[in-house]
Amino acid sequence: MARATRVPYLVSGTNEYGSSNLGRGTATVALRLARKLLREGYMDVRVCTPRGRVLQSNELDELKAPKESDMAKGQQRSNREAKKPKKEKAKVIAAAPSRKDAAWQPDFGPAKKK
Repeated sequence: MARATRVPYLVSGTNEYGSSNLGRGTATVALRLARKLLREGYMDVRVCTPRGRVLQSNELDELKAPKESDMAKGQQRSNREAKKPKKEKAKVIAAAPSRKDAAWQPDFGPAKKK
């Protein structure tokens, strides 16, 4: 049994041999395909969005994803969030002697030899 895949963007165009209707999953990929069809000489290139809006070849720029600056104020990330410095860790070298202060150890007096 074949599984149906959902392709929300439909790209169509016509050339001298006939018309092509191709489905794509994302706006970016649909836009890339539509521009490729235009370069290859297809006429009447259109992209149908998931909401049913049909974009002509001169309206394809409206399909671009909004840049971060175009986002609503609440959705933007501040510079502090984007460039938060990492915590510095002290490097430990296994071959080097420990630099910790020596802990107190009891003194048993001078050792006697027999």
